[in-house]
Amino acid sequence: MRIPSPAAALTAAVLPIAAALALFARPAPAGAQPLPAGPAAAGEAPGILVSTGWLAARLGDPSVVLLHVDAQRPAYAQAHIPGARFLDLNAIAWNGEPDVGTEMRTPAEIDAALEAVGVTDTGHLVVYGANPLAAARAWMTLDVMGLGDRTSFLDGGLGAWQEEGRAVTTEEPAFAPGSVTLRPRAGVMVDADWIHARLDDPALTLIDARPDEEYTGADNGLGGRVHPGHIPGAHQMYWEKLVESRPIHRAHPLEELRALFRASGAADGSAVTVYCMVGLRASYTYLTAKRLGYDVKFYDGSWRDWGSRDLPYVTGTGRR
Repeated sequence: MRIPSPAAALTAAVLPIAAALALFARPAPAGAQPLPAGPAAAGEAPGILVSTGWLAARLGDPSVVLLHVDAQRPAYAQAHIPGARFLDLNAIAWNGEPDVGTEMRTPAEIDAALEAVGVTDTGHLVVYGANPLAAARAWMTLDVMGLGDRTSFLDGGLGAWQEEGRAVTTEEPAFAPGSVTLRPRAGVMVDADWIHARLDDPALTLIDARPDEEYTGADNGLGGRVHPGHIPGAHQMYWEKLVESRPIHRAHPLEELRALFRASGAADGSAVTVYCMVGLRASYTYLTAKRLGYDVKFYDGSWRDWGSRDLPYVTGTGRR
């Protein structure tokens, strides 16, 4: 294990991981550089997103490490893409103190989890899952740990793969333990104090990835467990607006995504800070913002942290 630089301070979040994934699985009421039009296709170099065709053309390629991400193993055991290794979301995120959240684990723990599934300093990683939020959380974690430039997210996930009639299996692949070097990126993970100190800074663009009832406070703050509403100045952009549907979570075209971010106050190439309730849904927003060329920061504590503190908040549809 080799971790040459210290991790940025990481903040607490919110509901046990498996419970949070189950909750969010329920249906709910540009930079200066040119960007690719969509996920990498079969003959193209991989980007942040790759298509099912790209992956299908590389099954069995030893330079591609495929990771099936979930908080529970049974779903992986029932059906996964051939060659996929199981990456337990609980090994890279934990429930926090007290047992109420989704908080990034330490670099040492993340390193151990990756080495246990055979990740090394060579090859390309592809993460996917039946639940896009688990896979997006894994992609965000790997990006923060300095592996983003060699990690892709399978557009559409297991749902798209199966919809296209591609093979799945129950057979688990054999592989040797890995040895990987993490280079945690400082300044990506931010906390409540960092945001609070910048609430009046026009350069702070906050994007709230939650649905209407949580953003407005109509949910009474998780049924009275936290304050209702949102951080002052935060723009609402529910993460499901970024995908065609939840079961087959293919991303919308980049120009549509860019328009959503612009409507949320994010100028092309600027800095944005994303959050949600516990740090799961905002992971997909983080991934999308990276595709669009934004400088993205991630508030891991999210609303469950902010709403538990004596900090300002807004209810209703207004931002202030």
